Amino acid sequence: MEDLKPLEFFVLNSKEVVEKQVDSYRQQHSYAGTIIGAIALFISFFLSSLAGTFIVIQLISFIPIALFLWAILLMLNIFRTKPLDQAYNVEKYQVLLTKTYKDILLSEIEANSQSYRKNILITEKGNKNYTIGIRLTTIALIFSIALLFANQFFKIEKAPTKVQVVNTKTSTKNNSVNGGAKELLSVPQQPSSHY
Repeated sequence: MEDLKPLEFFVLNSKEVVEKQVDSYRQQHSYAGTIIGAIALFISFFLSSLAGTFIVIQLISFIPIALFLWAILLMLNIFRTKPLDQAYNVEKYQVLLTKTYKDILLSEIEANSQSYRKNILITEKGNKNYTIGIRLTTIALIFSIALLFANQFFKIEKAPTKVQVVNTKTSTKNNSVNGGAKELLSVPQQPSSHY
């Protein structure tokens, strides 16, 4: 009887490679979903932090927002890819019933190899989108954090407003009490709150 241990090894090895490829693909989908959620939360935090700032900072803030939106679109594009091929289909079992064990092993090795080659095209495109999305997110985060720090350092400080109170009554009683002088009061203006 012919020793089929090498073929069995290749079957197991090729099957594991395809399974790892599929697991990596699923994990990438999970990471992409998490990143989309984190970006959406950070955008709302970022925009609320820039309320009441210089108009220049508000205009510059469009750059990281555009980068974040571009990253979200790339991550969403990962979800639009085709599902990966996972070697044998259940319909193929009926055909394999008439074959020898060696032919079945050889057929499975070939099926796993074809699946890996088909999947490589899908996973490479997904990896490219994921990598670009991560880079865009990182650049946008650094840019937006720099804008938030700039916002803290360049806040518009308002000087206290001086109010002059003039007594318009001409009666002698009021003049004697006030001494006919005008009072100058300094009333500090409430600082505007920045969130």
